[in-house]
Amino acid sequence: MDPNALVRVMVEFNNKAVILGCCVGSLYQRELKEGNRAKLEELQGQVEKHAEEKEAWEKEIEEWKEEKKRLGTWKVRCLDSEEKYKAMIANLESDYDELKEKHEDLEVELDDLEGSIIQKHINGF
Repeated sequence: MDPNALVRVMVEFNNKAVILGCCVGSLYQRELKEGNRAKLEELQGQVEKHAEEKEAWEKEIEEWKEEKKRLGTWKVRCLDSEEKYKAMIANLESDYDELKEKHEDLEVELDDLEGSIIQKHINGF
């Protein structure tokens, strides 16, 4: 093969590589711009969503602070304590009623036993 022909083939190959490189570069830049635009729109949507969530969180925090202030007052604490103690009293009253019923049953059983013992004494065991 002729050395000049080899140089010509190399130059032609180089020219085609440069042209192809330019085409690929312009396609890459266009895709990069379009991709960046899509990415920018996606990020903008995320920023808006984050801002909405932040507003909701701040509103919720304010509500919790108001609730904390309300619950911190002495009147609310007293009312809460009153409800708690009323529940405890109701439990104790139900326990007392149960114990009273058991006590009455035991008194009846004791009276029966006393009657039985007296009867055995009368009968002479």
